[in-house]
Amino acid sequence: MISSRRISLSQHLLPLAIALAFVIGLTLALTWGALQIQVTLAGFLNGESVWSKAQKQAVIDLEMYAQNGHADVLADYRKNMAVLAADRWARDSIASGHFDHAAVKQAFRSARVMPEAIDGMIFMLHYFPSAPYMNKAIEAWYSTDATIDGLDRIAGGLQRAYADGSVTPAMVAAARERIAESNRYIEPRSDVFSEQIADGAAWIGTVLFLTVLAATVVASLLWLRMARRILRSIRSSEERYRLLFDSANDAIVMIDESRGRILEANHTAKAWIGCAKGALVGRPFDGIFASGLQTHVGRGTIGVLLADDGNQRPVEIESNLVTWSGRQVRQAIIRDISERVAMERERRVAAEALAGIAEGVIIADAERRVVSVNAAHAEITGFSAHAQLGQRFDEMRRMPDGEPLPESIWIGLAGGRHWNGEVQSRRQDGSTYPEQLSISAIRDAQHHVLHYVAVFSNVHAAKAQRQRLEYMATHDPLTGLANRVAFERQCTAAIAAASRARTAVAVLFIDLDAFKIVNDSYSHALGDRVLQKVAERIGRQLSANDVAGRIGGDEFTVLLDRLELREDAGIVAEHLLASLSEPIIVDEYEIVLSASIGIAGYPLDGGDATTLIANADAAMYAAKSSERNTLRFYTPIMQADARQRLQLVSELRRALINGEFSLRYQPSMDLRSGRIVAVEALLRWEHPERGELPPGEFVAVAESLGLIRRIDEWVLQTACAQIRTWDRIGMPSLRVAVNVSARWLAHPAFVEGLGRALREHQVTPQRLVLEITEGAMLGLGDDTERTMRALHELGIEVAIDDFGTGYSSMAYLKLPAVSWLKIDRSFVTGLPHGTNDVAIVEAMLAMARSLGLGTIAEGIEHEAQHQFLLKAGCDEGQGYLYSYPLQPAALERLFNPRPVPTRLSLVQPRQQP
Repeated sequence: MISSRRISLSQHLLPLAIALAFVIGLTLALTWGALQIQVTLAGFLNGESVWSKAQKQAVIDLEMYAQNGHADVLADYRKNMAVLAADRWARDSIASGHFDHAAVKQAFRSARVMPEAIDGMIFMLHYFPSAPYMNKAIEAWYSTDATIDGLDRIAGGLQRAYADGSVTPAMVAAARERIAESNRYIEPRSDVFSEQIADGAAWIGTVLFLTVLAATVVASLLWLRMARRILRSIRSSEERYRLLFDSANDAIVMIDESRGRILEANHTAKAWIGCAKGALVGRPFDGIFASGLQTHVGRGTIGVLLADDGNQRPVEIESNLVTWSGRQVRQAIIRDISERVAMERERRVAAEALAGIAEGVIIADAERRVVSVNAAHAEITGFSAHAQLGQRFDEMRRMPDGEPLPESIWIGLAGGRHWNGEVQSRRQDGSTYPEQLSISAIRDAQHHVLHYVAVFSNVHAAKAQRQRLEYMATHDPLTGLANRVAFERQCTAAIAAASRARTAVAVLFIDLDAFKIVNDSYSHALGDRVLQKVAERIGRQLSANDVAGRIGGDEFTVLLDRLELREDAGIVAEHLLASLSEPIIVDEYEIVLSASIGIAGYPLDGGDATTLIANADAAMYAAKSSERNTLRFYTPIMQADARQRLQLVSELRRALINGEFSLRYQPSMDLRSGRIVAVEALLRWEHPERGELPPGEFVAVAESLGLIRRIDEWVLQTACAQIRTWDRIGMPSLRVAVNVSARWLAHPAFVEGLGRALREHQVTPQRLVLEITEGAMLGLGDDTERTMRALHELGIEVAIDDFGTGYSSMAYLKLPAVSWLKIDRSFVTGLPHGTNDVAIVEAMLAMARSLGLGTIAEGIEHEAQHQFLLKAGCDEGQGYLYSYPLQPAALERLFNPRPVPTRLSLVQPRQQP
């Protein structure tokens, strides 16, 4: 501390010494500058004296020469005039601003100016010609130039007169008069020049003296002010030192190193020992400690300070040697460590308590490296305390999904929050276990993280118990499948994921047919085992991502997600129907069951889980109401009232029995010849109450109720019978097109039934064309090519109906039996002005020609459409421009009883009401 005071004093006095040196240097510099200016003024005075003497002597010499004409007198005159000319030339050169400094100096030397003053004279004449006194002196100097030049002219005239002997007394008298007149003009101006130079030198000398004096006074005052401030700072520093020394929280004592006695002590030392400050001076330093003390320079020592009243205080002593007033003095700082001792005692208690708790505890530094662990840590993880030291404790732990602990945890902890959660932790043997981990941070006064404290416990048993309770709450206790609540929750999650991924979700509602008979015939216990077997079979048909549930009784549900189309669920449903129809062996009994399945899909059939399940249930009832052991996709009609559904089923069945269905035949004409070459059979329902109904009003219902197959069979049989009738009455051999539904086309007995109908009515296959939509072709799936090949082998041609409105797969056009391409009316309507429709129709016609397919355009209603299609190369056309669908008798009236088809006139038909 004393050494520090000396350094501080030196630091305070150094600026003062520097300032004093600056003041002295400034004074010397100003004095030197003043001396140089005085030398310059002396040069001016010297030059003025030489110039004045030369001018006066030149006048005298010229007057003497005028009297006697002696050549030596004229030479003296010339010498003096040369001095005046040199001064004048140097003056004028400097005044021009562009001069040779060396030449000017040489001119002043030739004019006998004092050499030491030449540079100063040049500086003054160049930079300060207008200075006080200087300007008047130079002005007087310039005013004599013309007069001096006149003297030279007088001298020249006299010289020529003496040379040729023409000098007369009158001439000499006139010359002397002119010389005297010139002298009278020059002399006062020469005196003005001398006076101004002398006065200027006196004025500048005074100014220089005052300047040096003022600068010296100001510098001295500033130095004195700095000295006072520094001395005041030194006194303040001394007072602060004394204040700090006496008010320090630690006891500070100064000890004579040679004698070991106290030289000085602060108030804290006096208060701790309990005596007056002066009473400590002279006491042995070791005597103020219990059992003495051996201190070591530069190293702290722990001891017990003994007060005069017997109280003891644990202290830490730090000391160092300094030089004070020429002798070695030890400065000792005594620090009270009572709180530290108490904290260490509490820390030992806390450490013993920490070691005894059952949870694992980790203390890590700010880099998450382990500093300390308790005994429970080794019991839980298998890692010893030594093995974990220096390791990052977060590297041994992962989130439940396997990801590292997120950075957000540490950001939150640094912000003052606490984190608690479940992680997967690794044991020493490499196994993992679920761990409940709690992490908190210890921060310093600046809120920087110093340590992390992690408390953890193995929650495997608790988690297993929780999972068992959760399983019981979400699963059917009999089958282990998801219960209604869990199924709806998973269905909701699947719908949300499908919405983001733009995929489809399907719900299958499965109901066992006649399961009540099993319970009634055997027992409910056996029925429960049957339900368990059913659940197992359902599970075997599903993938890992699918969910099966039991929502009550013999009703099961299946959730299929990540589908491209709702119809993809039909494949799984078919497999389920096949699996559930196989015999079930329970005890010694063989149980044969079947099931009805309803399918509803997102987004087509509902946007939430409740709606999808309800709609799948409605589709299941539709399947069960029709034929059972089958599946149905939901359609909006299924949500109608059950009574209306049953009534519609009854009406459709009655229509089939009572023959309420009939066929209309719409002609298809060859566009080039204008002859009818084919007809299309169109179904109508002659409803007893609602009148004639087109297929669009009942075909979908018939499909949902399972009646479409029987209707398709009736249409095929009726069309074949009509062909046979026309053949008998001699009608032309028209081609008859029959529409086939996707259900009937996909049925395994379709091809066989078609062949049987042709044989029964003795109709050649070439007379029949099947119109199949792209959607129906898609419904065949992998059986498409097999079915088309079978039709080809049978001799049946196929027309792709509504081409361009569905999937427009080019692969269908290459299949066997496909011979015709029907252009949908939606493209014909815009002809011939719709640019897009024109482009699409021309592309279809070009493609059909390339593949060797015939083309039929439907929906032709205007002559312009007819003309466009004819020019574009379309083969046949249908539409109201030619004819509405006709009864068989009406169609027959269009033909003569000759075998050659008649031409159909293009007459605008009556508009259909």
